[in-house]
Amino acid sequence: MLNQVADGVWVRQSSWVWSNATVVRGEDGLVLVDPGISGADLDELADDVARLDVPVVAGFATHPHWDHLLWHSRFGDVPRYATAACAEVASGARERARAMAAESASGIPLELVALLTPLPADGGPLPGELVEHEAHAAGHAALLLADRGVLLAGDMLSDVLIPLLDPRRPGQVDAYAAALDRLAEAARQVDVLVPGHGAVASGPEVAARLAADRAYLDALRRDEEPVDLRLEQEWLAGPHQANLEQARR
Repeated sequence: MLNQVADGVWVRQSSWVWSNATVVRGEDGLVLVDPGISGADLDELADDVARLDVPVVAGFATHPHWDHLLWHSRFGDVPRYATAACAEVASGARERARAMAAESASGIPLELVALLTPLPADGGPLPGELVEHEAHAAGHAALLLADRGVLLAGDMLSDVLIPLLDPRRPGQVDAYAAALDRLAEAARQVDVLVPGHGAVASGPEVAARLAADRAYLDALRRDEEPVDLRLEQEWLAGPHQANLEQARR
């Protein structure tokens, strides 16, 4: 079910890696940010959105990983926006994204995966301000809703995921640090943080998320093992090792 976290902002969490779909009310209607994950999740999200009795006018993908490129026909045939870089990557990797979606979750409308349009210069129907950066994935962008006191962070600032560096691009440690600086500046204007995966943070927890990710990166730079409770999850051992190797290069 949708949980309201601020005026005109609702979040629904999937059991798949604690993934968050966010619904934002704009001037013209609703914008769905990173809807997912399984077909059942998408159906339930469509039911929740229908109960709001406000039309969906657009979608927005924060970055071009398959679990952020999903859609359902019940949301409507509306533009699904992303940064220009994100839309370009998603277009080139559409078949791979569909294959990964088919392998990882059931009931996803595969024909609707990764159909993105670059966001127009005026922002179109998307409320707020984009905070674009180069961490984690090409064309990654957070959405700052300063008037609601909310930051939608994409795959950053999670309480369950460590910083995940893009293994395909060099210089990710520096790119991630720069992205955290940008997000920290945006976070000064908010009370609520919605990560792509994990619990919604509010109040002092927002700053704590930034501090945790910075501490992890600092340990990578020193070639030390981070003291980070998120690493108690065994499945993160592989991504963590990949981060260490990239930092050493």
